Amino acid sequence: MTRRPPTPRKGVYELYWYYASQRQAMFEQRVAGEPAPWSSDPILAVYKFCNVYRAADRVSQYMIRDVCYHDEDCSPQDRIFQIIAFRTFSKIDTWRTVRAHLGRYPTLDDLADGSFTTALEHAGHTNGGLYTGAFILCATDAYGQGRKHLNHVELWRHMFLADDLADRILDATSLRHVYDLLHGYPLMGDFMSYQTAIDLNYSALVNFSENDFTQPGPGALRGIRKCFEDLGAYKPADVIMWMQQHQAEEMDRLGLPFNGLYGRPLHAIDCQGLFCETDKYCREKVPELASARSRIKARFTQNLAPIQLFFPPKWGISPAAYAATHDGPPAQLAVTPPGELIGH
Repeated sequence: MTRRPPTPRKGVYELYWYYASQRQAMFEQRVAGEPAPWSSDPILAVYKFCNVYRAADRVSQYMIRDVCYHDEDCSPQDRIFQIIAFRTFSKIDTWRTVRAHLGRYPTLDDLADGSFTTALEHAGHTNGGLYTGAFILCATDAYGQGRKHLNHVELWRHMFLADDLADRILDATSLRHVYDLLHGYPLMGDFMSYQTAIDLNYSALVNFSENDFTQPGPGALRGIRKCFEDLGAYKPADVIMWMQQHQAEEMDRLGLPFNGLYGRPLHAIDCQGLFCETDKYCREKVPELASARSRIKARFTQNLAPIQLFFPPKWGISPAAYAATHDGPPAQLAVTPPGELIGH
């Protein structure tokens, strides 16, 4: 029996694909060294939005290069601990300060003897805080500690020293299995478990398709509600998978250029994130679609640090090789204004 499909909200559903096309073109121009502004869209030019591809954002780039694939000698179990700990803070300065204090990457031995906790205390005093503001984390006192980071230390001691979680992750049979292993612990909610599973899957230690499983976060759920009048018989995760599977035909239907990430199409984690960013974009473009968030908090400020891209080697992505066989980044896009796009 065919399921009743979702009903797109005309003029808003199309913004999802418009945003993906425009924002990826901005990324390509910026990487190519083109001067700002990279879009004539006033919303995209003024406000801060994430990249279309999660792996291309700065924190993920640091995660991939300096956590998943650093060349310092460590065990697979140590590296899994490092990936999970880094994602919990999602703050590059925290990680750099911890490493400098220890003189190396933290290990499970450092977790066991308290050296890691001491390094975290030092990082907190040095940087004025340990955590990014990008994620809303679960309640902080699950392990009876009065401070958030001490509860996370106890979580990791539970995971790695008591439960041998690293070995269980190494034996996992699917991305959903990795998610379920993480999700079984306090402080690991739906969204954080999914994000961490994706980070582990960037590494050489875990290797599943990103399209095997997805878990929408709060922002993605808001975006889905804006893009669709109703979901029919689909669940939010099904909608994300549908978007991933139909990306090429929808871009073609709307006449929107999209090159992917050096030939890599959108995967479920990217389509999930796109709903979150579409929700943000709609706060300015379609403010009458009220939700729990009514404005975009952060304005764009150009980071002048050079962009040196590094993706998981197993993806086979080579920006240099791609550039050698293509004409370079697209010019400024001349597309139909998003409010006038033709709906289904």
